[in-house]
Amino acid sequence: MITNILTQIIFYIFALGVIGSALMVVSAKNPVQGVLSLVLCFVAMAGIWILLHAEFLALILIVVYVGAVMTLFLFVVMTLNLDRSQLKRGLVSYLPFGLIIIIFIMIMLFYVVGPAHFGLAAYAAPTAQPANYSNVAALGTTLYSEEVYPFEIAGALLLVAMIAAITLAYRGRRNRKQVKIASQLAVCREDRIKLIGLPSEKKHEDTP
Repeated sequence: MITNILTQIIFYIFALGVIGSALMVVSAKNPVQGVLSLVLCFVAMAGIWILLHAEFLALILIVVYVGAVMTLFLFVVMTLNLDRSQLKRGLVSYLPFGLIIIIFIMIMLFYVVGPAHFGLAAYAAPTAQPANYSNVAALGTTLYSEEVYPFEIAGALLLVAMIAAITLAYRGRRNRKQVKIASQLAVCREDRIKLIGLPSEKKHEDTP
């Protein structure tokens, strides 16, 4: 009984951490703070996965995403020269469309995660696994047999999202000197050197 109560307390602590850090990601004015809030969200989510006996996914989330991907994101955000005034103007213009998408996503989440489709009534609590149980083998069997098509679609979507992000973020190198060969070849000889005739000055004779 005490163990179940302690597990629920830990779960709610991690859940509040996930919700709070996710809100900080979308509301942070500084991009660096947003990235650090996302790291906190990943850490809290890894704790929830450990409670659900998904140790492999929790370790992958910490090692791969927090240790590698988010570190790369942090360096990229710190090196980008973002024009915040332009971003604010774009936010105001796209705000109605964004609110419509947020409302649609929230309706879908409440429908999918509602009591009728999610919870202990629909899914039993995870039970203790035997000593020879392999979480990696079970995940691989499910991922590459039953969920192989959604897995491939998710990979294609991530590839498209990566290409779109690179296209939107790339603004070209500024203050770069380029050698235009076509312009050099089109220059005439008269345009390169211009001779200007100046009257010669008379030498002044020294007085004795």
